[in-house]
Amino acid sequence: MKKFVEYINNNVLVRVASLNSASVITRIIAGFLTSKAIALFVGAEGLALIGNFRNFVGTLQSFSILGLYNGVVKYVAEFKNNTKELSKMLSTAYYMGFISTVLCGFLCYFYSNEINNYLFPTYNDYAYIIRIFAVALPFYSLNMFTYSILNGFSKFKILIIINIIGQILAASITLLLIYQERVDGALISVAISESLIFLITLVGISNQRSLAPLLKLSHFRLDFVKKLSSFSIMKIFSAMALPLVAIAIRTYLIDHVGFKEAGFWEAMNRISKYYLMFISSLMSLYILPRFSEINTIKEFRTEVFNFYKTVLPIFGLGLLAIYLMRHILIAVIFSSEFKPVESLFLWQLLGDFINVLSIVIAYQFLAKNMVWHYLIVEAFSVSILYISSILFVDIFGVQGAVIGHFVTQVLHFALILFIFNHSLFGVLPEEELLQGDNEDLDHEND
Repeated sequence: MKKFVEYINNNVLVRVASLNSASVITRIIAGFLTSKAIALFVGAEGLALIGNFRNFVGTLQSFSILGLYNGVVKYVAEFKNNTKELSKMLSTAYYMGFISTVLCGFLCYFYSNEINNYLFPTYNDYAYIIRIFAVALPFYSLNMFTYSILNGFSKFKILIIINIIGQILAASITLLLIYQERVDGALISVAISESLIFLITLVGISNQRSLAPLLKLSHFRLDFVKKLSSFSIMKIFSAMALPLVAIAIRTYLIDHVGFKEAGFWEAMNRISKYYLMFISSLMSLYILPRFSEINTIKEFRTEVFNFYKTVLPIFGLGLLAIYLMRHILIAVIFSSEFKPVESLFLWQLLGDFINVLSIVIAYQFLAKNMVWHYLIVEAFSVSILYISSILFVDIFGVQGAVIGHFVTQVLHFALILFIFNHSLFGVLPEEELLQGDNEDLDHEND
C-alpha cells in the first residue's frame, strides 16, 4: 500500500487523473440528472432538437474565442517565467477574442430569425432563445480565457474545484428550466449553462495573482497573431466541420429513418460524452501543457506510452462495464422509450476506445503547431464520418450511424500512426541515446 501511495505522489499524470475524477463524477451525475429530466419531460424527439441547437452553440462558442484556448495554454506554459512575452501573448489573445466575441454576438442576435429557420425549420419560434445565447456569449469567452490561463500555469486543483461547483450550479438551473418550460427550458439551459460558470470562476480566482495589468492594448503584437492564428485555424475548422456533419447525419436520420431514431442516436452521443469526459478533460489539463514543454522524441514517446499504461487499462475496463450494464444505464439515465439505444452501444464503445488511442498522439499537432497535418487529418475524418454514416444508415438504419463512427476512428488511428510512426516506433536519434547513456553512467558513478 505504501508503494502505491508513493507511486501516486510521484506520478503527475496519475495525481491529475485522481483529482480530475471528482470533477468527472460530478459532471456525470449532472449529466444523468439532466438526461433523465429530458427523457421524462421532453422525449426522444425533443432530444433531437436539443442536439441540433447544442451543435450550433458549440460552433459559435469556438468562433467567438477564435479557437484560442489551446494556443493560450501552450504559450502560457512556455512563457510563464517570462512576464514580458507573457503580457504580449495574453494581450493579443484577449483583444482577438474580444473583437470576435462582439461580432459573433451581434450577428447571432440580429440574425436570430434566420438561424431559427435553419435549426428548427418545422417547429415553434425559438429565435428568442438564440438572442439569449448571444447575450450570454461574452461571459463564456471570458470564462474560457481564464480557464486557459489557469491551465497553462498548471493550476489543476483550482480548475477542478471551479468545474465541480460550476457543474452543480449549471445542472440545478437546467433541471429547474426543464421542469418549468420543457423543450424551451432545455434549449435555454444549453444557451446559458457554460456562461454561468464564469460566476464561479470569478470567485475562484479572486485570491489568485491578478493578470489584468498584463492585458494592455499597447502590447498587442502581430507576430503573436500569426502564432495564435494557427491554433484558431485548427480549432475553428473542427468547430465548423464536426457540428455541421453531426447536423447533416441527424437530418438524414430524421428524413430516412425517423425523428425518434435521430433522438436515440443523440442519446447514445450523450452517454458517450459522459464517459469521455474523464479522458478529454485529463488530456486538456495534462497532456497539452506537457507536450508543449517537451522537446525530444524520447520524452514524447514516454508520455504517450505512460498514458497508455496508466490510464487506458482503466478506461477500457470502464467501457466493458458500461457495455455489460447498458440495459440498466438506459433505464436509469433515460426511460423505457429509449430502450432501442441498447443496440448502439457496441460500435460506439469500440469507436470511442480507438478514438482515445488516437487523440493522445494527435495532441502533438496542437502542442507543436502542426497545422497542415491537423487539417488534413480532420478533413479526412469528417469526410469518412459523413460518407460511412450515410452508407451504413441506408443498410442498417440508425445503427449505421455508430458503425460509421467506428469505421472513422479505425481509419483515423491508422493515419495518426502513419504520421507519427518514426516518433513512436523508430530508433531514437543518436544524440539522445548518447545523452541517456551518459546520464546512466553518471548515476552509476554516483
